Amino acid sequence: MENAVTSHWPAHLQSSLTIPETNLFHNVEVSAARFPEKPAIIFYDTPITFAQVRDEAEFIAGYLQNQCGVRAGDRVLLYMQNSPQWVIACYGILRANAVVVPVNAMNTAEELRHYVEDSGAETVLVAQDLFRHIQPLLRNTERNGLQHVIVATYSDYLKQPPSVTPPDFVTAARNVDIGGAVAWADALAARYKPGALTAGPDDLCVMPYTSGTTGKPKGCMHTHRSVMHTALASVRWVDITHETTLLTALPLFHVTGMQSGMNGPLSCGATIVLMSRWDRDIAARMIERYQVAVWSAISTMMVDFLSNPKLREYDLSSLRSLRGGGAAMPAALVKKLKDTVDIDYVEGYGMSETISATHFNPPQRPKAQCLGIPMFDVDARVIDPEKLGEVAQGQAGEIVVHGRQVMQGYWRNPDATREAFIEIDGKRFLRTGDLARVDEEGYYFMTDRLKRMINASGYKVWPAEVEALMYQHEAIREVCVIGASDSRRGETVKALVVLDPGHVGNVTDEDIIAWARNHMASYKVPRIVEFVRELPKSASGKILWRQLQENSLATL
Repeated sequence: MENAVTSHWPAHLQSSLTIPETNLFHNVEVSAARFPEKPAIIFYDTPITFAQVRDEAEFIAGYLQNQCGVRAGDRVLLYMQNSPQWVIACYGILRANAVVVPVNAMNTAEELRHYVEDSGAETVLVAQDLFRHIQPLLRNTERNGLQHVIVATYSDYLKQPPSVTPPDFVTAARNVDIGGAVAWADALAARYKPGALTAGPDDLCVMPYTSGTTGKPKGCMHTHRSVMHTALASVRWVDITHETTLLTALPLFHVTGMQSGMNGPLSCGATIVLMSRWDRDIAARMIERYQVAVWSAISTMMVDFLSNPKLREYDLSSLRSLRGGGAAMPAALVKKLKDTVDIDYVEGYGMSETISATHFNPPQRPKAQCLGIPMFDVDARVIDPEKLGEVAQGQAGEIVVHGRQVMQGYWRNPDATREAFIEIDGKRFLRTGDLARVDEEGYYFMTDRLKRMINASGYKVWPAEVEALMYQHEAIREVCVIGASDSRRGETVKALVVLDPGHVGNVTDEDIIAWARNHMASYKVPRIVEFVRELPKSASGKILWRQLQENSLATL
């Protein structure tokens, strides 16, 4: 049965959300017209106004069109840490009627190669601290790889002495040889004007990549309409206005950070205080200095923040909303947060495939370790994952969702798209692969996963992708990656490795871990490597990863 709005739906909200029939860039145009001199971004105490964001995004769009040959619908990679350039580049790509492909800043050249090849991107906007990972991909002179690179230097936007100490990579002056590329400052100085803004609500605009049971990440195709929906939903749910200041510490390449920390606030003229890297003291100082009211954070950030012995030295009284997701917040920390700043941690649930939240806890009545209730216009069901029929209230089953924020499908992957969707009552539902139960008040609680996925500090790690990278090591004959319990990260990555006979005794677990750090993003790196003589297999030869996972959990 279709879920209904619960009795605990926020009183100030209608159950449905009216979405503008415009593209995302129009949001910044409107905010810049209304509040031209108001800070859109505060970057380590330097303000960047809405008018500056709009104007520089237009110059970047003009450069992309006039010098890089970017046309409507082209995919453009965006590969930076949180920075004003990330925001301006994102909106510059959109202003060029193109599609943003956000890339995890922790990814290395091996991982980036797939993004380039699969998306067909010929242009990338990258920061100088990450440029070395892009360089190996620039050797291809054929028209089927990266041809154009714009390199940003974060310190260009430090216009006044900061009251805190930013990370070294933020304060670094321009210090890399960018032969064959153009500096961000030079691209702006060219002052190219873009052509007409033609993208409409149903054109593609953002394509975040996600993995799954296969080793290769897949591009989630999102339109201006689907991105607009969760951007505005995030603003309405906690009543953000142009008077609100938010702390943006979650990475913008992640859909939660992108929507709740950038697209949502900028759409209504709110100001974001932007951090390039998590630092608990800088976060507290920024909350105090700029009277931050709203902050989105994952549970590991909150663990670190609340364990700061200096926390009571800061005035945090401006905070009225703390929200997050990715991993459940332990009950003890929920209580500590309430005791410390007298606010609740409001959890939500979403995926790259839904460009952030489909469920959120009502701010006035959240429940701990809870996904929340379905948000605006979301039809969520719980079904038997094998029989595909709905289960009774209180029973566990797979969450399926229908709503305007659901992706169109996976880029150039019709088979995966077909597997991801199911039709119920004439509607197209996304199969999440997550198992949950619904209580008598309509709140959803996660119980397990169908997907083979590890949740490490809120980052989704797909074992098949890690395995595919580890097989590049000459000493590894077979490998199976599973999740292991971790008191700080929740889960961590463990690799069970069968060595090639010629390397037995010559390779240590530390060697494998060190190699992995050079070949994959840090959050994917196995923290535990265990050598085994063999891996259990099915009659068809498939490694029985679930058995290994269950055995690992049983030994805890």
